[in-house]
Amino acid sequence: MIELAMAAAVTVSISGVSYAALNPQKLEADARVVANQATCRTVDTAIVAYVGQHGQAPKTVRQLKEYVDGDISRYRIVDGVAAGPGC
Repeated sequence: MIELAMAAAVTVSISGVSYAALNPQKLEADARVVANQATCRTVDTAIVAYVGQHGQAPKTVRQLKEYVDGDISRYRIVDGVAAGPGC
């Protein structure tokens, strides 16, 4: 009975991997969604880079566009650090 359960688990696992391999468009779309979601840490890192280059803290997140790949429009800068979702 245990062998049957193990064989079923392996079969289901292989099926899932095969489906993922045969659907690269879905995988790419999922990866792009995740990559486009910036985090507080991303914005804070961009702030540090901005300060290093300009010698002063940015006033708005629009000033950080060249330092970040992804959407940071949900964030703002408060007292020199990122504020927004997850901060």
